[in-house]
Amino acid sequence: MAWPHWIILPIVVPLMAGALLVLLEVRRPALARGISLASMGSLLLIAIGLVYQAHSSGSVQAYLLGNWRAPFGIALALDRLSALLLLLTAIVGGAALLYALGGDDRRGAHFYSLLQFQLMGLNGAFLTADLFNLFVFFEVLLIASYGLLLHGAGAARLRASLHYVSFNLAGSALFLVAVSLLYGLTGTLNMADLAQRVPQLGADRNLLVQSAALLLIVVFGVKAALLPLYFWLPATYGAASAPVAGLFAIMTKVGVYAILRVTTLIFGADAGAAAYVASPWLETLALATLLLGALGALAARQLRVLIGNMVVASAGTLLLAVSLGRPDTVAAGLFYLVNSTLVACALFLLADRVRAQRGAADDQMVPATMGPSRTPLGLLFVLFAVSAAGMPPLGGFMGKALLLQAAGTGPWAGAIVATVLASSLLMMVAFARSGSMLFWTPGPAAPLYDQGVPRPIASDDRAMPSSVHHVAPLALLGSLIIACAVFAGSLSRYTEATAQQLFANQTYRQAVLGTLPAPPAYDVRREMRERQTKP
Repeated sequence: MAWPHWIILPIVVPLMAGALLVLLEVRRPALARGISLASMGSLLLIAIGLVYQAHSSGSVQAYLLGNWRAPFGIALALDRLSALLLLLTAIVGGAALLYALGGDDRRGAHFYSLLQFQLMGLNGAFLTADLFNLFVFFEVLLIASYGLLLHGAGAARLRASLHYVSFNLAGSALFLVAVSLLYGLTGTLNMADLAQRVPQLGADRNLLVQSAALLLIVVFGVKAALLPLYFWLPATYGAASAPVAGLFAIMTKVGVYAILRVTTLIFGADAGAAAYVASPWLETLALATLLLGALGALAARQLRVLIGNMVVASAGTLLLAVSLGRPDTVAAGLFYLVNSTLVACALFLLADRVRAQRGAADDQMVPATMGPSRTPLGLLFVLFAVSAAGMPPLGGFMGKALLLQAAGTGPWAGAIVATVLASSLLMMVAFARSGSMLFWTPGPAAPLYDQGVPRPIASDDRAMPSSVHHVAPLALLGSLIIACAVFAGSLSRYTEATAQQLFANQTYRQAVLGTLPAPPAYDVRREMRERQTKP
Protein backbone atom coordinates (compact mmCIF):
# COMPACT_ATOMS: atom_id res chain seq x y z
CA MET A 1 0.00 0.00 0.00
CA ALA A 2 1.35 3.44 -0.92
CA TRP A 3 2.36 5.82 1.85
CA PRO A 4 -0.37 8.50 1.80
CA HIS A 5 1.95 11.36 2.76
CA TRP A 6 3.89 11.12 -0.52
CA ILE A 7 1.33 13.48 -2.05
CA ILE A 8 2.34 16.43 0.15
CA LEU A 9 6.10 15.97 -0.35
CA PRO A 10 6.38 17.84 -3.71
CA ILE A 11 5.24 20.94 -1.81
CA VAL A 12 7.00 20.40 1.52
CA VAL A 13 10.44 19.46 0.17
CA PRO A 14 11.05 22.65 -1.90
CA LEU A 15 9.40 24.77 0.82
CA MET A 16 11.80 23.52 3.50
CA ALA A 17 14.79 23.61 1.16
CA GLY A 18 13.97 27.16 0.03
CA ALA A 19 13.60 28.41 3.60
CA LEU A 20 16.95 26.85 4.54
CA LEU A 21 18.67 28.21 1.44
CA VAL A 22 17.60 31.77 2.22
CA LEU A 23 19.82 31.53 5.30
CA LEU A 24 22.73 29.66 3.75
CA GLU A 25 23.26 30.57 0.10
CA VAL A 26 25.06 33.87 0.73
CA ARG A 27 27.35 32.66 3.52
CA ARG A 28 27.79 29.00 2.49
CA PRO A 29 27.36 28.81 -1.31
CA ALA A 30 28.90 25.33 -1.62
CA LEU A 31 26.52 23.93 1.00
CA ALA A 32 23.62 25.74 -0.70
CA ARG A 33 24.43 24.04 -4.01
CA GLY A 34 24.48 20.66 -2.29
CA ILE A 35 21.13 21.25 -0.57
CA SER A 36 19.53 22.44 -3.81
CA LEU A 37 20.81 19.39 -5.69
CA ALA A 38 19.60 17.07 -2.93
CA SER A 39 16.18 18.70 -2.94
CA MET A 40 15.94 18.44 -6.73
CA GLY A 41 17.01 14.80 -6.72
CA SER A 42 14.42 14.05 -4.04
CA LEU A 43 11.71 15.79 -6.07
CA LEU A 44 12.58 13.74 -9.13
CA LEU A 45 12.39 10.46 -7.21
CA ILE A 46 9.14 11.49 -5.51
CA ALA A 47 7.62 12.47 -8.87
CA ILE A 48 8.58 9.14 -10.43
CA GLY A 49 7.01 7.36 -7.47
CA LEU A 50 3.82 9.40 -7.75
CA VAL A 51 3.52 8.70 -11.48
CA TYR A 52 3.80 4.98 -10.74
CA GLN A 53 1.33 5.28 -7.88
CA ALA A 54 -1.23 7.23 -9.92
CA HIS A 55 -0.93 4.98 -12.98
CA SER A 56 -0.88 1.64 -11.21
CA SER A 57 -3.84 2.44 -8.96
CA GLY A 58 -5.86 4.08 -11.73
CA SER A 59 -7.71 6.13 -9.14
CA VAL A 60 -7.72 9.70 -7.85
CA GLN A 61 -6.11 9.97 -4.42
CA ALA A 62 -7.03 12.80 -2.07
CA TYR A 63 -4.95 14.17 0.80
CA LEU A 64 -6.66 16.19 3.54
CA LEU A 65 -4.44 18.90 4.98
CA GLY A 66 -5.26 19.57 8.61
CA ASN A 67 -7.31 16.33 8.59
CA TRP A 68 -10.53 18.23 7.81
CA ARG A 69 -12.95 16.62 5.42
CA ALA A 70 -13.47 18.42 2.09
CA PRO A 71 -14.92 20.90 1.29
CA PHE A 72 -14.39 22.34 4.79
CA GLY A 73 -10.62 21.88 4.77
CA ILE A 74 -7.81 22.19 2.25
CA ALA A 75 -7.44 19.14 -0.01
CA LEU A 76 -4.85 17.95 -2.50
CA ALA A 77 -5.63 15.47 -5.25
CA LEU A 78 -3.30 13.24 -7.24
CA ASP A 79 -4.37 11.79 -10.57
CA ARG A 80 -2.50 10.81 -13.73
CA LEU A 81 -2.47 14.38 -15.07
CA SER A 82 -1.05 16.02 -11.95
CA ALA A 83 1.51 13.22 -11.56
CA LEU A 84 2.69 13.66 -15.16
CA LEU A 85 3.13 17.41 -14.70
CA LEU A 86 4.96 16.92 -11.41
CA LEU A 87 7.45 14.70 -13.22
CA LEU A 88 7.87 17.19 -16.06
CA THR A 89 8.46 19.97 -13.53
CA ALA A 90 11.13 17.94 -11.76
CA ILE A 91 12.89 17.13 -15.04
CA VAL A 92 12.86 20.71 -16.33
CA GLY A 93 13.82 22.08 -12.91
CA GLY A 94 16.67 19.60 -12.63
CA ALA A 95 18.00 20.52 -16.07
CA ALA A 96 17.80 24.23 -15.22
CA LEU A 97 19.62 23.71 -11.93
CA LEU A 98 22.41 21.64 -13.49
CA TYR A 99 22.90 24.26 -16.17
CA ALA A 100 22.93 27.09 -13.64
CA LEU A 101 25.79 25.41 -11.76
CA GLY A 102 27.97 26.35 -14.74
CA GLY A 103 28.03 29.94 -13.47
CA ASP A 104 24.56 31.43 -13.92
CA ASP A 105 23.78 30.84 -10.25
CA ARG A 106 26.50 33.32 -9.26
CA ARG A 107 25.10 36.26 -11.27
CA GLY A 108 22.88 37.40 -8.43
CA ALA A 109 21.67 36.59 -4.94
CA HIS A 110 19.17 33.93 -3.84
CA PHE A 111 19.00 31.95 -7.07
CA TYR A 112 18.64 28.60 -5.28
CA SER A 113 15.92 29.68 -2.86
CA LEU A 114 13.92 31.37 -5.63
CA LEU A 115 14.20 28.20 -7.72
CA GLN A 116 12.88 26.08 -4.85
CA PHE A 117 9.96 28.41 -4.18
CA GLN A 118 9.15 28.40 -7.90
CA LEU A 119 9.03 24.60 -7.83
CA MET A 120 6.86 24.69 -4.73
CA GLY A 121 4.36 26.96 -6.47
CA LEU A 122 4.30 24.83 -9.61
CA ASN A 123 3.85 21.57 -7.73
CA GLY A 124 1.16 23.06 -5.50
CA ALA A 125 -0.77 24.37 -8.51
CA PHE A 126 -0.79 20.89 -10.06
CA LEU A 127 -1.89 19.18 -6.82
CA THR A 128 -4.42 21.51 -5.23
CA ALA A 129 -8.11 20.63 -5.34
CA ASP A 130 -9.23 24.12 -4.34
CA LEU A 131 -9.53 27.25 -6.51
CA PHE A 132 -8.43 29.66 -3.78
CA ASN A 133 -5.32 27.63 -3.08
CA LEU A 134 -4.70 27.50 -6.81
CA PHE A 135 -4.60 31.30 -6.59
CA VAL A 136 -2.19 31.07 -3.64
CA PHE A 137 0.18 28.74 -5.45
CA PHE A 138 -0.06 30.91 -8.57
CA GLU A 139 1.13 33.85 -6.47
CA VAL A 140 3.97 31.82 -4.95
CA LEU A 141 5.32 30.76 -8.34
CA LEU A 142 4.81 34.23 -9.83
CA ILE A 143 6.62 36.04 -7.01
CA ALA A 144 9.52 33.60 -7.33
CA SER A 145 9.51 34.05 -11.12
CA TYR A 146 9.76 37.85 -10.71
CA GLY A 147 13.00 37.38 -8.79
CA LEU A 148 14.33 34.76 -11.19
CA LEU A 149 13.59 36.94 -14.21
CA LEU A 150 15.61 39.78 -12.69
CA HIS A 151 18.42 37.44 -11.60
CA GLY A 152 21.66 38.82 -13.01
CA ALA A 153 20.19 42.33 -13.43
CA GLY A 154 20.47 44.26 -16.71
CA ALA A 155 18.32 46.78 -18.55
CA ALA A 156 16.76 44.17 -20.89
CA ARG A 157 15.55 42.07 -17.98
CA LEU A 158 14.21 45.10 -16.14
CA ARG A 159 12.18 46.16 -19.19
CA ALA A 160 10.85 42.66 -19.72
CA SER A 161 9.98 42.25 -16.05
CA LEU A 162 7.83 45.40 -16.07
CA HIS A 163 5.59 43.93 -18.79
CA TYR A 164 5.60 40.51 -17.14
CA VAL A 165 4.71 41.83 -13.68
CA SER A 166 2.02 44.17 -15.05
CA PHE A 167 0.25 41.42 -16.98
CA ASN A 168 0.36 38.98 -14.09
CA LEU A 169 -0.77 41.48 -11.47
CA ALA A 170 -3.78 42.28 -13.65
CA GLY A 171 -4.41 38.55 -14.03
CA SER A 172 -4.20 38.02 -10.27
CA ALA A 173 -6.74 40.77 -9.66
CA LEU A 174 -9.16 39.17 -12.12
CA PHE A 175 -8.55 35.79 -10.49
CA LEU A 176 -9.66 37.18 -7.13
CA VAL A 177 -12.77 38.67 -8.71
CA ALA A 178 -13.63 35.34 -10.35
CA VAL A 179 -13.18 33.20 -7.23
CA SER A 180 -15.06 35.75 -5.11
CA LEU A 181 -17.97 35.64 -7.54
CA LEU A 182 -18.00 31.83 -7.55
CA TYR A 183 -17.85 31.72 -3.76
CA GLY A 184 -20.71 34.17 -3.49
CA LEU A 185 -22.80 32.02 -5.86
CA THR A 186 -22.00 28.57 -4.48
CA GLY A 187 -20.53 29.00 -0.99
CA THR A 188 -17.50 26.86 -1.84
CA LEU A 189 -14.23 26.95 -3.78
CA ASN A 190 -13.39 23.27 -3.59
CA MET A 191 -13.34 22.16 -7.23
CA ALA A 192 -15.10 18.85 -6.64
CA ASP A 193 -17.81 20.60 -4.61
CA LEU A 194 -18.13 23.31 -7.28
CA ALA A 195 -18.67 20.59 -9.87
CA GLN A 196 -21.75 19.50 -7.88
CA ARG A 197 -23.13 22.94 -7.01
CA VAL A 198 -22.73 24.84 -10.29
CA PRO A 199 -25.39 22.73 -12.13
CA GLN A 200 -27.81 23.34 -9.23
CA LEU A 201 -27.77 27.14 -9.54
CA GLY A 202 -31.04 28.77 -10.52
CA ALA A 203 -31.70 30.32 -13.90
CA ASP A 204 -31.44 33.80 -12.37
CA ARG A 205 -27.74 33.16 -11.73
CA ASN A 206 -26.79 31.88 -15.17
CA LEU A 207 -25.16 35.11 -16.35
CA LEU A 208 -23.17 35.45 -13.12
CA VAL A 209 -21.76 31.94 -13.24
CA GLN A 210 -20.95 32.30 -16.93
CA SER A 211 -19.14 35.56 -16.19
CA ALA A 212 -17.11 33.90 -13.43
CA ALA A 213 -16.21 31.02 -15.74
CA LEU A 214 -15.11 33.36 -18.53
CA LEU A 215 -13.04 35.43 -16.09
CA LEU A 216 -11.22 32.26 -15.02
CA ILE A 217 -10.54 31.37 -18.65
CA VAL A 218 -9.11 34.87 -19.23
CA VAL A 219 -6.86 34.57 -16.17
CA PHE A 220 -5.59 31.16 -17.19
CA GLY A 221 -5.21 32.42 -20.75
CA VAL A 222 -2.72 35.02 -19.47
CA LYS A 223 -0.65 32.22 -17.91
CA ALA A 224 -0.99 30.02 -21.00
CA ALA A 225 -0.07 32.81 -23.48
CA LEU A 226 -3.38 32.74 -25.34
CA LEU A 227 -4.04 35.39 -28.00
CA PRO A 228 -4.27 38.36 -27.44
CA LEU A 229 -2.54 37.90 -24.07
CA TYR A 230 0.75 36.41 -25.26
CA PHE A 231 2.69 39.45 -26.49
CA TRP A 232 4.73 39.67 -23.29
CA LEU A 233 6.11 36.15 -23.58
CA PRO A 234 8.76 36.14 -26.37
CA ALA A 235 10.59 39.22 -25.07
CA THR A 236 10.30 38.09 -21.45
CA TYR A 237 11.62 34.59 -22.02
CA GLY A 238 14.29 35.95 -24.37
CA ALA A 239 15.57 38.37 -21.73
CA ALA A 240 15.80 35.80 -18.92
CA SER A 241 19.00 33.92 -18.24
CA ALA A 242 19.22 30.50 -19.90
CA PRO A 243 18.34 28.30 -16.89
CA VAL A 244 15.47 30.60 -15.91
CA ALA A 245 14.07 30.58 -19.45
CA GLY A 246 14.41 26.80 -19.49
CA LEU A 247 12.45 26.54 -16.25
CA PHE A 248 9.83 28.94 -17.59
CA ALA A 249 9.09 26.36 -20.31
CA ILE A 250 6.77 24.69 -17.80
CA MET A 251 5.11 27.99 -16.78
CA THR A 252 2.69 28.22 -19.71
CA LYS A 253 1.66 24.64 -18.98
CA VAL A 254 0.22 25.80 -15.64
CA GLY A 255 -2.33 27.90 -17.53
CA VAL A 256 -3.12 25.06 -19.92
CA TYR A 257 -3.50 22.67 -16.98
CA ALA A 258 -5.86 25.05 -15.17
CA ILE A 259 -8.05 25.52 -18.27
CA LEU A 260 -8.14 21.77 -18.80
CA ARG A 261 -9.01 21.08 -15.16
CA VAL A 262 -11.86 23.58 -14.82
CA THR A 263 -13.38 22.92 -18.26
CA THR A 264 -13.56 19.17 -17.68
CA LEU A 265 -14.44 19.19 -13.97
CA ILE A 266 -16.45 22.34 -13.20
CA PHE A 267 -17.66 23.72 -16.54
CA GLY A 268 -17.96 20.50 -18.51
CA ALA A 269 -20.98 18.78 -20.00
CA ASP A 270 -22.82 18.61 -16.65
CA ALA A 271 -22.46 22.31 -15.75
CA GLY A 272 -25.86 23.43 -17.02
CA ALA A 273 -25.80 27.00 -18.32
CA ALA A 274 -22.03 27.18 -17.79
CA ALA A 275 -21.27 24.05 -19.85
CA TYR A 276 -18.53 24.70 -22.44
CA VAL A 277 -18.98 28.40 -21.82
CA ALA A 278 -15.78 29.31 -23.69
CA SER A 279 -16.78 27.57 -26.94
CA PRO A 280 -16.36 28.38 -29.78
CA TRP A 281 -14.15 31.33 -28.82
CA LEU A 282 -11.47 29.17 -27.25
CA GLU A 283 -11.03 27.09 -30.41
CA THR A 284 -10.77 30.22 -32.56
CA LEU A 285 -8.26 31.90 -30.26
CA ALA A 286 -6.20 28.71 -29.99
CA LEU A 287 -5.94 28.44 -33.78
CA ALA A 288 -4.99 32.11 -34.05
CA THR A 289 -2.38 31.73 -31.28
CA LEU A 290 -0.86 28.76 -33.07
CA LEU A 291 -0.65 30.57 -36.40
CA LEU A 292 0.63 33.89 -35.06
CA GLY A 293 3.21 32.12 -32.89
CA ALA A 294 4.57 30.42 -36.00
CA LEU A 295 4.59 33.71 -37.90
CA GLY A 296 6.42 35.35 -35.00
CA ALA A 297 9.05 32.61 -35.12
CA LEU A 298 9.49 33.18 -38.85
CA ALA A 299 9.95 36.91 -38.31
CA ALA A 300 12.34 36.58 -35.35
CA ARG A 301 15.84 37.98 -35.69
CA GLN A 302 17.19 36.41 -32.50
CA LEU A 303 17.26 32.73 -31.65
CA ARG A 304 15.84 33.28 -28.17
CA VAL A 305 12.91 35.29 -29.56
CA LEU A 306 12.28 32.51 -32.09
CA ILE A 307 12.12 29.98 -29.26
CA GLY A 308 9.76 32.24 -27.30
CA ASN A 309 7.39 32.35 -30.26
CA MET A 310 7.70 28.59 -30.56
CA VAL A 311 6.48 28.34 -26.95
CA VAL A 312 3.48 30.50 -27.93
CA ALA A 313 2.73 28.24 -30.91
CA SER A 314 2.98 25.13 -28.74
CA ALA A 315 0.58 26.71 -26.22
CA GLY A 316 -1.85 27.31 -29.08
CA THR A 317 -1.61 23.65 -30.10
CA LEU A 318 -2.26 22.49 -26.54
CA LEU A 319 -5.20 24.84 -26.05
CA LEU A 320 -6.65 23.68 -29.36
CA ALA A 321 -6.58 20.09 -28.12
CA VAL A 322 -8.17 21.14 -24.83
CA SER A 323 -10.83 23.35 -26.42
CA LEU A 324 -12.14 20.55 -28.64
CA GLY A 325 -13.24 18.89 -25.41
CA ARG A 326 -12.97 15.20 -26.30
CA PRO A 327 -10.85 12.47 -24.69
CA ASP A 328 -8.99 11.66 -27.92
CA THR A 329 -8.02 15.29 -28.60
CA VAL A 330 -6.94 15.85 -24.98
CA ALA A 331 -4.86 12.65 -25.08
CA ALA A 332 -3.11 13.91 -28.23
CA GLY A 333 -2.53 17.29 -26.59
CA LEU A 334 -1.00 15.71 -23.49
CA PHE A 335 1.34 13.64 -25.66
CA TYR A 336 2.39 16.84 -27.41
CA LEU A 337 2.75 18.66 -24.07
CA VAL A 338 5.49 16.33 -22.86
CA ASN A 339 7.59 16.72 -25.99
CA SER A 340 7.06 20.47 -26.39
CA THR A 341 8.06 21.21 -22.78
CA LEU A 342 11.30 19.24 -23.05
CA VAL A 343 12.14 20.80 -26.43
CA ALA A 344 11.50 24.37 -25.25
CA CYS A 345 13.73 23.91 -22.22
CA ALA A 346 16.49 22.32 -24.32
CA LEU A 347 16.38 25.06 -26.96
CA PHE A 348 16.73 27.87 -24.40
CA LEU A 349 19.79 26.17 -22.92
CA LEU A 350 21.23 25.51 -26.38
CA ALA A 351 20.72 29.15 -27.39
CA ASP A 352 23.00 30.18 -24.53
CA ARG A 353 25.74 27.86 -25.81
CA VAL A 354 25.32 29.33 -29.29
CA ARG A 355 25.80 32.82 -27.87
CA ALA A 356 28.95 31.68 -26.11
CA GLN A 357 30.40 30.43 -29.39
CA ARG A 358 29.46 33.40 -31.57
CA GLY A 359 30.97 36.18 -29.49
CA ALA A 360 29.89 39.67 -30.50
CA ALA A 361 27.24 38.30 -32.89
CA ASP A 362 25.34 36.85 -29.91
CA ASP A 363 22.30 34.89 -31.16
CA GLN A 364 21.41 37.42 -33.85
CA MET A 365 20.54 36.02 -37.28
CA VAL A 366 23.70 37.40 -38.87
CA PRO A 367 26.76 35.62 -40.30
CA ALA A 368 29.49 34.99 -37.72
CA THR A 369 32.29 32.57 -37.06
CA MET A 370 31.52 29.96 -34.41
CA GLY A 371 33.92 28.32 -32.02
CA PRO A 372 35.10 24.70 -31.86
CA SER A 373 31.74 23.40 -30.57
CA ARG A 374 29.90 24.23 -33.79
CA THR A 375 29.40 20.61 -34.91
CA PRO A 376 27.93 19.14 -31.69
CA LEU A 377 25.80 22.22 -31.14
CA GLY A 378 24.60 22.04 -34.74
CA LEU A 379 23.60 18.40 -34.36
CA LEU A 380 21.71 19.14 -31.16
CA PHE A 381 20.00 22.06 -32.88
CA VAL A 382 18.85 19.78 -35.71
CA LEU A 383 17.44 17.29 -33.18
CA PHE A 384 15.56 19.93 -31.21
CA ALA A 385 14.38 21.84 -34.29
CA VAL A 386 12.99 18.69 -35.95
CA SER A 387 11.00 17.89 -32.83
CA ALA A 388 9.83 21.50 -32.33
CA ALA A 389 8.66 21.87 -35.93
CA GLY A 390 6.68 18.62 -35.76
CA MET A 391 8.68 16.67 -38.32
CA PRO A 392 9.02 12.87 -38.29
CA PRO A 393 10.17 10.74 -36.61
CA LEU A 394 10.23 12.57 -33.26
CA GLY A 395 7.52 13.22 -30.68
CA GLY A 396 6.42 16.60 -32.01
CA PHE A 397 5.28 14.97 -35.24
CA MET A 398 3.52 12.15 -33.38
CA GLY A 399 1.66 14.57 -31.11
CA LYS A 400 0.41 16.64 -34.04
CA ALA A 401 -0.46 13.53 -36.03
CA LEU A 402 -2.57 12.23 -33.12
CA LEU A 403 -4.30 15.61 -32.87
CA LEU A 404 -5.08 15.70 -36.61
CA GLN A 405 -6.37 12.14 -36.47
CA ALA A 406 -8.61 12.93 -33.48
CA ALA A 407 -9.97 16.10 -35.09
CA GLY A 408 -10.48 14.49 -38.50
CA THR A 409 -14.25 14.10 -38.28
CA GLY A 410 -15.21 17.13 -36.19
CA PRO A 411 -16.70 20.44 -37.34
CA TRP A 412 -13.33 22.17 -36.94
CA ALA A 413 -11.46 19.54 -38.97
CA GLY A 414 -10.68 21.69 -42.02
CA ALA A 415 -9.44 24.70 -40.05
CA ILE A 416 -7.42 22.50 -37.70
CA VAL A 417 -5.67 20.56 -40.46
CA ALA A 418 -4.89 23.70 -42.44
CA THR A 419 -3.61 25.69 -39.44
CA VAL A 420 -1.55 22.89 -37.90
CA LEU A 421 0.12 22.02 -41.21
CA ALA A 422 0.72 25.67 -42.10
CA SER A 423 2.22 26.43 -38.70
CA SER A 424 4.47 23.36 -38.94
CA LEU A 425 5.70 24.54 -42.34
CA LEU A 426 6.39 28.03 -41.00
CA MET A 427 8.25 26.63 -37.99
CA MET A 428 10.26 24.37 -40.27
CA VAL A 429 11.29 27.30 -42.44
CA ALA A 430 12.10 29.44 -39.38
CA PHE A 431 14.36 26.80 -37.83
CA ALA A 432 15.99 25.91 -41.15
CA ARG A 433 16.80 29.57 -41.85
CA SER A 434 18.13 30.20 -38.36
CA GLY A 435 20.18 26.98 -38.35
CA SER A 436 21.83 27.76 -41.66
CA MET A 437 22.58 31.31 -40.55
CA LEU A 438 23.91 30.36 -37.12
CA PHE A 439 25.91 27.25 -37.95
CA TRP A 440 26.76 27.16 -41.65
CA THR A 441 27.05 30.75 -42.88
CA PRO A 442 30.61 32.04 -42.48
CA GLY A 443 31.22 35.52 -41.18
CA PRO A 444 33.93 37.76 -39.78
CA ALA A 445 35.91 36.42 -36.87
CA ALA A 446 34.60 37.46 -33.47
CA PRO A 447 36.01 37.13 -29.96
CA LEU A 448 34.67 34.06 -28.22
CA TYR A 449 33.46 33.83 -24.68
CA ASP A 450 35.12 30.44 -24.38
CA GLN A 451 38.43 32.25 -24.89
CA GLY A 452 37.60 34.56 -22.00
CA VAL A 453 37.40 37.71 -24.14
CA PRO A 454 34.73 40.03 -22.71
CA ARG A 455 32.69 42.49 -24.71
CA PRO A 456 29.46 44.46 -24.11
CA ILE A 457 26.24 42.99 -25.46
CA ALA A 458 22.70 44.28 -25.69
CA SER A 459 21.23 41.91 -23.11
CA ASP A 460 23.60 43.08 -20.36
CA ASP A 461 24.69 39.49 -19.94
CA ARG A 462 27.78 37.38 -20.51
CA ALA A 463 27.69 33.78 -21.62
CA MET A 464 29.77 31.41 -19.52
CA PRO A 465 32.47 29.09 -20.94
CA SER A 466 31.19 25.60 -21.64
CA SER A 467 31.55 23.05 -18.86
CA VAL A 468 30.14 19.67 -17.87
CA HIS A 469 27.27 21.51 -16.15
CA HIS A 470 26.22 22.87 -19.55
CA VAL A 471 26.69 19.63 -21.46
CA ALA A 472 24.92 17.28 -19.03
CA PRO A 473 21.42 18.87 -19.11
CA LEU A 474 21.51 19.18 -22.90
CA ALA A 475 22.46 15.51 -23.19
CA LEU A 476 19.74 14.56 -20.70
CA LEU A 477 17.02 16.52 -22.49
CA GLY A 478 18.13 15.24 -25.88
CA SER A 479 17.94 11.66 -24.61
CA LEU A 480 14.45 12.22 -23.21
CA ILE A 481 13.24 13.77 -26.47
CA ILE A 482 14.44 10.71 -28.35
CA ALA A 483 12.88 8.47 -25.69
CA CYS A 484 9.50 10.14 -26.28
CA ALA A 485 9.65 8.85 -29.86
CA VAL A 486 11.10 5.43 -29.03
CA PHE A 487 8.54 4.77 -26.29
CA ALA A 488 5.71 6.62 -27.99
CA GLY A 489 3.35 3.68 -27.53
CA SER A 490 3.75 3.63 -23.74
CA LEU A 491 3.48 7.41 -23.49
CA SER A 492 0.39 7.42 -25.72
CA ARG A 493 -1.30 4.77 -23.58
CA TYR A 494 -0.59 6.83 -20.47
CA THR A 495 -2.01 10.01 -21.99
CA GLU A 496 -5.08 8.16 -23.24
CA ALA A 497 -5.72 6.80 -19.75
CA THR A 498 -5.17 10.30 -18.36
CA ALA A 499 -7.74 11.81 -20.71
CA GLN A 500 -10.29 9.11 -19.89
CA GLN A 501 -9.77 9.76 -16.18
CA LEU A 502 -10.25 13.51 -16.67
CA PHE A 503 -13.59 13.13 -18.42
CA ALA A 504 -14.82 10.59 -15.87
CA ASN A 505 -14.95 13.45 -13.40
CA GLN A 506 -17.33 11.67 -11.03
CA THR A 507 -14.29 9.70 -9.87
CA TYR A 508 -12.53 12.94 -8.93
CA ARG A 509 -15.57 14.21 -7.03
CA GLN A 510 -15.99 11.00 -5.06
CA ALA A 511 -12.29 10.80 -4.22
CA VAL A 512 -12.04 14.37 -2.89
CA LEU A 513 -15.42 14.63 -1.16
CA GLY A 514 -15.55 11.02 -0.02
CA THR A 515 -12.13 10.79 1.66
CA LEU A 516 -12.56 10.62 5.43
CA PRO A 517 -10.18 12.19 7.95
CA ALA A 518 -7.61 9.84 9.42
CA PRO A 519 -8.52 8.51 12.88
CA PRO A 520 -6.59 10.20 15.68
CA ALA A 521 -3.56 8.36 16.97
CA TYR A 522 -4.33 9.62 20.46
CA ASP A 523 -7.91 10.10 21.71
CA VAL A 524 -7.76 13.13 24.00
CA ARG A 525 -11.51 13.11 24.71
CA ARG A 526 -11.49 9.53 25.95
CA GLU A 527 -8.62 10.29 28.29
CA MET A 528 -10.48 13.30 29.67
CA ARG A 529 -13.59 11.17 30.28
CA GLU A 530 -11.53 8.51 32.03
CA ARG A 531 -9.95 11.09 34.28
CA GLN A 532 -13.35 12.52 35.18
CA THR A 533 -14.65 9.11 36.24
CA LYS A 534 -11.66 8.36 38.47
CA PRO A 535 -12.20 9.06 42.19
